[in-house]
Amino acid sequence: MSAESPIAAYRAELRSGALTRDPMQELAVEKLQLLHQRLARYDPRPGGWAGLFRRRRNEPPPQGLYLHGSVGRGKTMLMDLFYATVGLQQRRRAHFHEFMLEVHERLNGARRKAGENGANDALLAVAGEIAEETWLMCFDEFEVRDVADAMILGRLFTRLFELGVVLVATSNQAPARLYEGGLNRQLFLPFVALLQRRLEVLHLDGAQDYRMLGFVGTPVYHTPLGPESDAALEHAFEQLTGRRRGEAEEIEVKGRKFRVAEQARGVARFSFEELCLRPLGPVDYLAIAERYHTVVLADIPRLAADQRNEARRLISLIDVLYDNRVRLVCSAEVSPDGLYPQGEEAPAFRRTVSRLAEMQTVEYMSAPRPGGD
Repeated sequence: MSAESPIAAYRAELRSGALTRDPMQELAVEKLQLLHQRLARYDPRPGGWAGLFRRRRNEPPPQGLYLHGSVGRGKTMLMDLFYATVGLQQRRRAHFHEFMLEVHERLNGARRKAGENGANDALLAVAGEIAEETWLMCFDEFEVRDVADAMILGRLFTRLFELGVVLVATSNQAPARLYEGGLNRQLFLPFVALLQRRLEVLHLDGAQDYRMLGFVGTPVYHTPLGPESDAALEHAFEQLTGRRRGEAEEIEVKGRKFRVAEQARGVARFSFEELCLRPLGPVDYLAIAERYHTVVLADIPRLAADQRNEARRLISLIDVLYDNRVRLVCSAEVSPDGLYPQGEEAPAFRRTVSRLAEMQTVEYMSAPRPGGD
């Protein structure tokens, strides 16, 4: 990027028409601009002149920034503008989930190297390695769901902050809601307090979902099945998430684990087989609706009259998604009224046909979800 600062890059995007003015985004850019200036000569190393100067004046490292809010508010875009214009070579941008996988791999290696006696020092050693490589860490999709992650984050980031690492993060959740409902969450709360001390927290609460704005009005029900509909779903997922591929995750349903093979940024991808040929029910579909704002569903077939179980599951799925205002992008063999024209569940399926039609409208796609995204 040719711009020399976040605010210059943001203004260039406004002038080009790629962005529209948004007061909350402008406030976030101003805070990122201030951090950009503070990092201009930042050097946390004991031998670095800036680090030495800071210690003489007893000044802490620059305060980081935690941007949170509903999907599509521009959090990742703003962080990327900032990251692209920061002059530090020792900087890194990472998806938080990927970073934690790497941390666990490093921990395993450090423990093997240290042996039993030094196992307790492995986390501090890993933190030291990371701090030596990275002075500015930018995390996208900061979210804590794994108990193993939750139990080490406090010690890890206490040490990273002590070593001068500056953190910028985006998240759909406020710090106080991270790991909400998680096992032994009381042990995680000191990490929440640490984040709130070391990072300025800014809620991007603008009303407009910019990602969905560019998507509303495009077709979301693709038929017939084939390469064209497959490509349309691929394009939709990338447009909504900014990524060609998502990641697997597990969500809890009444004490058991339900595996989602591919998801990113509030969008989940499934096949008809995954959701309607397996013994799932409304409780499973409700867990999906509560977790994701958009479902991309591939390969809905024309159901035969005797496929009443599959028809019932599809009815339940659409009912739950509709009631929770989840957006649906799908591919199907035929139009909605031809999916299950005859059979025991055909009378009930007429409501599904009507709902599938409504879920394609601009009004449905642009309507806010109950409680927000």
